[in-house]
Amino acid sequence: MYGLNANSSNEKWSDAIDPRGENPVHALQYALSHFFPVLEIAMTYKVFIDGRHGTTGLKIDERLVGRPDIELLDIPEAARKDPARKRECLNAADLVFLCLPDAAAKEAVALIRPDNARTRVLDASTAHRTHPDWVYGLPELDGGQRQRLQNARRVAVPGCHATGFILLTHPLVAAGIVPTDYPASACSVTGYTGGGKALIARYEAPTPLPPSLQSPCAYALGLTHKHLPEMQRMSGLAHPPLFVPIVGNFAQGMLVSIPIFPRLLPKPFTPADLHAFYSEYYAGEPFIKVMPLDASRFLENDCLPATTCNDTNRAEIFVFGHAGQILIAARFDNLGKGASGAAVQCMNLLLGVEETTGLAT
Repeated sequence: MYGLNANSSNEKWSDAIDPRGENPVHALQYALSHFFPVLEIAMTYKVFIDGRHGTTGLKIDERLVGRPDIELLDIPEAARKDPARKRECLNAADLVFLCLPDAAAKEAVALIRPDNARTRVLDASTAHRTHPDWVYGLPELDGGQRQRLQNARRVAVPGCHATGFILLTHPLVAAGIVPTDYPASACSVTGYTGGGKALIARYEAPTPLPPSLQSPCAYALGLTHKHLPEMQRMSGLAHPPLFVPIVGNFAQGMLVSIPIFPRLLPKPFTPADLHAFYSEYYAGEPFIKVMPLDASRFLENDCLPATTCNDTNRAEIFVFGHAGQILIAARFDNLGKGASGAAVQCMNLLLGVEETTGLAT
């Protein structure tokens, strides 16, 4: 709903050009604010969560319910498998979240009419994360990523493990601190909610946990984890990292760590050097916090827990080590900055809403 300011300009509407690009929502908002500058414009957006009842979909729903600027479209349970009803919602929405398996996400995109210039899509699956026509949904990637997202019609939400890996490695590779052919490796400890409903059911079953699930479990030991393609591409590395994910007996939280060997770098770097670099690179980012170099007060019993950022969209960057060996680490909520929080952050950018709306830091 729009109100009008009596002191409107006599300029032509065609002269009001969105300075941020050709995004139609941004163009409309800019034009209205240009001609009616003292007016606050309240807009309501229709949003459809396809896969609303999965782990990520439920969390997105929780973050959007109650927002006055969002109208959630839904399909009754009895009609959820009706392609016609799904097509109707997909084409009626201003923005769609796809919280589906890869094949189903591709099928959903195909249901959007080719002449539909309205609906924008945020895909939380791995289906489009390395697709050249989709924008990668990590606003903090570099100085131009927010602009790309604001103008995008198709956005791929990053994977949880990939989020931490890319936040740590992309700046270093882009700056030439780490060479593109660096033999990168990474370990990521995650809560069991990252495995979806099936794994959640195993951990939360009323019967006692089997011994195999009581301790942390390394998995994807064939070294072909589905996040590897985006980890390599978005970090800028020439080769995929050796990546070992570990699931623990806790619901949510994530800690991604990467060893850096200064002797393999083009120029020597100390932990203090890397800390200063990250501090400058992520300065002003609302959801990225570079923790103090002396992080001893953030340790619990000399350990760095994975759960501290739970229920926020915050990611914390740590640098540990000495002259010969450095460990960089990212801590965040696998269901927050690693999934639903990142999706809502991107939605805010696509809709021209304040980026931090509905998200805890």
